[in-house]
Amino acid sequence: MTSRVFSTAIVVLVTLLTIASDVYASSVRLKELARIEGVRENSLFGYGLVVGLAGTGDSRRSKATLQSISNALETFGITIDADDLASRNVAAVTLTARLPAFSNSGDMIDVNVSSLGDARSLVGGTLLLAPLKAANGKIYAVAQGQVSVGGFSYDLNGNVVQKNHPTVGVIPDGATIERGLSSELIAEDGLIHIVINQPDFTTASRIAKSINKGLGTKSAKAVHAGKVAVKLPEGEFDLVDFLTKVENSVVEPDRVARVVINERTGTVVAGGEVSIDDITISHGNIKVVISTDFLVSQPTLVRGTGAGVRTEVVPDTSIEVDEGIASAVSLGEGASIADLVAALRQIKTSTRDVITILQLIKAAGALHAQLIIQ
Repeated sequence: MTSRVFSTAIVVLVTLLTIASDVYASSVRLKELARIEGVRENSLFGYGLVVGLAGTGDSRRSKATLQSISNALETFGITIDADDLASRNVAAVTLTARLPAFSNSGDMIDVNVSSLGDARSLVGGTLLLAPLKAANGKIYAVAQGQVSVGGFSYDLNGNVVQKNHPTVGVIPDGATIERGLSSELIAEDGLIHIVINQPDFTTASRIAKSINKGLGTKSAKAVHAGKVAVKLPEGEFDLVDFLTKVENSVVEPDRVARVVINERTGTVVAGGEVSIDDITISHGNIKVVISTDFLVSQPTLVRGTGAGVRTEVVPDTSIEVDEGIASAVSLGEGASIADLVAALRQIKTSTRDVITILQLIKAAGALHAQLIIQ
C-alpha cells in the first residue's frame, strides 16, 4: 500500500470520526435497535444436481455425483449403473436459503448454490428440482432454475483464466415456499418480549421508559440487559396496531466506547465518544541498507601458481544505517481519536503505524475504550 493510499485512509478516518461525533446523541426508532422475540428467519438446506455444464462438472472421482445421476434417471424409468456414467456436464451441489418470518405458501426466495464435488465451474448450469429442508427435517420449499455465477473459469494446456468464484452461484427467486412459517409473538407468560440487538442495561432501561411514555402506561419493564417485557392491553385490541406503536418508539441508545481495528486492510473505526488521557507519543524509523559487491580473484595472473590454485569470487558487503529523527506529539487529557489521528497525520504516520500506536496506548492504560482487533 502506497503512502498516498495511507494518507487517503487517514483523511477518511478523520471524516468518519467527525461525523460519528455529530450523530452520537441522535435518537432512533426501536425497530432499529431490537426485534420482537419470535420474529426470526430460519435456515434451509438441501442437495441437488446442476446440469447443462460445458464439461466443467464433476469427474468420475465424485462417486456421489454419479450415483445421484443414476438415481435421477431411474425416476424417469431409465436404469443405468453408476459405473457406466462418464459425463462431466453435471455437478453435485449443496443448497442454502433463508426462510423469512411470516412467509406464506407460494412466496419466492433466493437460493445459494455451492459445488460439492470437483467441478471447475457452474457457469451455464441449471438446478434440477430439489427440496429444501429445515433443521427439523421437514420440507419447506423446493428449488429449481438457472444458476447465476457472475464469474468464469477457462483452462487450456495448463493456462487458466478465472474471474470471481465460478463454483458458487445464486438462483434469484429460485425456490418456492411450500409450507408457511408462523411466528409466535406472544410468549407463554402472555407478554411481548423485545430482544435488543446489542445488550446494554442503560439502553434496555431507556427502551422501557420510551414505550411507557408512548403508550401512556407502565406496561414495559426491562428484564435484563438484552430483553424488555411488554404487557398487552386488557380487553379487545388490535395486536398489529399495538406492535406498530411499540416498534416506532423513539430511543436514544447508550453507546459503548469502542475502537475496531482490521489489521488485514489497515482500517481503524472509532466512535466520537472515545477519549484518551494525557499522553506523549514518539515515533521514528530506522532505515538499514545492505549492499554486496562480488569481486573476482584471478590467481592465474601470478607466476608460480600450483595445482590447487583457482579463480575465486569474493563478496564485499557494506551496511549503512540511517536512523531518522523521532517525531513526537503530545495530547492533552480528554483528547479524542480524531485528535490523535490529526496529530499523527501531521508527522506523516501511516495507517498501520496508527494501529500499532493505538495498541500501545491501550497497553499504557490511556485509551478508555474497548479495543477490538479483527
